[in-house]
Amino acid sequence: MASTATTCLLHNYSLAKSTNFETPKLSERTSILTIVAQKKAKKIRKIILKEDITQLGKKGELLDVKAGFFRNYLLPLGMAQIVTPTLLKEMKMEDERIEAEKQRVKEEALQLARIFETVGAFKVKRKGGKGKQIFGSVTAQDLVDIIKAQLQREVDKKIVSLPEIRETGEYVAELKLHPDVTARVRLTVFAN
Repeated sequence: MASTATTCLLHNYSLAKSTNFETPKLSERTSILTIVAQKKAKKIRKIILKEDITQLGKKGELLDVKAGFFRNYLLPLGMAQIVTPTLLKEMKMEDERIEAEKQRVKEEALQLARIFETVGAFKVKRKGGKGKQIFGSVTAQDLVDIIKAQLQREVDKKIVSLPEIRETGEYVAELKLHPDVTARVRLTVFAN
């Protein structure tokens, strides 16, 4: 554009010279053209992931990604969506609901742990051998059956951990009711 203006200015000057007109002063006819360079704006989108994506994030996570990556990859595959105020509100309500559910499960586990610990010792009968020896051993399934018979509570045998029991005596078994709640149960083994 600057070269076109210069060409027009020179052309006007040559016409004025050939026709003997007064030549305009250069300062009156020219205007200063300034070009300002702008930085390229970074186009970032705030998104929420709809599924787990390796090296990017987990489902429900808020992220800032480049607009092109979102537009060309995440959006067409349905892996993410743009954050909106209503979506944020829904996510917050869902998080609160999940947190309340976790708290309720933990409270149930604490109540069950109190019940187990107030019962005292569960008694197990086994055939006796020499001295304190018993035939066979006491397993987690035996403890689960005793709890079901005495307390009418269903307990998964996978949460029960007890030492190897091959003799009569008192033992302590642990029931992992919740990641934060462990109940200790006394177990008395005697021979009949």
